[in-house]
Amino acid sequence: MRETTPPTRRSVVGYLPIGAALGMAAVSETTNPTMAQAAPRTFVLVHGAYEGGWIWRYTADLLRAKGDKVLTPTLTGLGERSHLMSGLINLDTHVTDVVNVIKWERLENIVLVGHSYAGWVISGVAERALPNISSIVYLDAFFPEDGQRGLDLNSPGSRAAVLAAIERNEVSRPPDYSRDNSPMMTAKDREWLVGMATPHPIGVSLQPLRLTGAREKVVKKTYIRARGYPMPTYDAHYIKLQSDKSWRLYDVPCGHSVMIEMPERLAEILQEVA
Repeated sequence: MRETTPPTRRSVVGYLPIGAALGMAAVSETTNPTMAQAAPRTFVLVHGAYEGGWIWRYTADLLRAKGDKVLTPTLTGLGERSHLMSGLINLDTHVTDVVNVIKWERLENIVLVGHSYAGWVISGVAERALPNISSIVYLDAFFPEDGQRGLDLNSPGSRAAVLAAIERNEVSRPPDYSRDNSPMMTAKDREWLVGMATPHPIGVSLQPLRLTGAREKVVKKTYIRARGYPMPTYDAHYIKLQSDKSWRLYDVPCGHSVMIEMPERLAEILQEVA
């Protein structure tokens, strides 16, 4: 695991001009240090297909080191909840997973982040928990429209895997990382990623998503595209959002698993858009 050490106040001041450093010193003498710090933020990070809350470990550690609250729920049937896999799991199940975390943890003013498949999930969460969301972030993720199904936007390989599972009367499809071969990912991290992956329920790809425009009402909206991952669907989402000035767009030069390959940069972006 990567280890990071948050900068101390001394190291920060050391890079400032003398006048600015003296100004900070004066503030520190007259202001309660607790009051001078920015208010902690709450991040809810939702993983993509085959994965679980564990995928966010590097990025979550960085955000927590800054004093922020971070929750990384695992969706039903995946990760440590893979023993709950069943044919009853659909998109509503995964949306409810996240909505219930927000409800029972009494979360407010949250930064809701969805990676990859979770673009579907956070779009549905916005419909049911809009007042609790201050910022929504699509991290190299699907950006669905009302009435669409996962099967409508899936890559050819994922679509074929879903259809094959239906043909075999199975309820899930096996993990597939064949296109995610970024040179920025270490061999150890790739072994961790692939070794922890679990089958993904196909029911989430078969249920149409119902949207009424809640997503667009979130005050802060962001889309992050990982340019090292070939996905025409994500490119189309990015291009579409370029014409909407209410969205902030970012590019990162890595593969699909941004939270593993560039956790420091991802943490920076998430704090910028919080």
